[in-house]
Amino acid sequence: MDSAQIMRLLPHRYPMLLVDRVVEVVKGERIVGIKNVTVNEPFFQGHFPGHPIMPGVLLVEAMAQVGGLLLLDEIEDPEQKVLYFMTMDKVKFRRPVTPGDTITLEAEVLQLRGEVCKMQGTASVEGNTVAEAEFKARIMDK
Repeated sequence: MDSAQIMRLLPHRYPMLLVDRVVEVVKGERIVGIKNVTVNEPFFQGHFPGHPIMPGVLLVEAMAQVGGLLLLDEIEDPEQKVLYFMTMDKVKFRRPVTPGDTITLEAEVLQLRGEVCKMQGTASVEGNTVAEAEFKARIMDK
């Protein structure tokens, strides 16, 4: 899935679109996306000058976005739908993400009941987990 397909499914745009491409999809089960972190990311201006670290909340957002892509890619008329995240649980940050890192973002469906889906998200750099979380989301009409 390239950036055009991602932007067709997600409402996010720069600077909040945090998925550059999707490299694997197992429909209804799991997805793997990529975010290339550059020194030009706007959040590095203030987080932290001289010691740039990607904010943890943006790692969680990136995991949520790949999860959203997995769900929205499955439904009819995804442009007419929006995904709202309801809960974030078991959020853990393992190590900082810095300019030059390539983040592998994975989301896996744990449970799907009607419009509500529970997922497990993982972010890793060079095979090392940097963040993880469980989240629930609901697909709704715009």
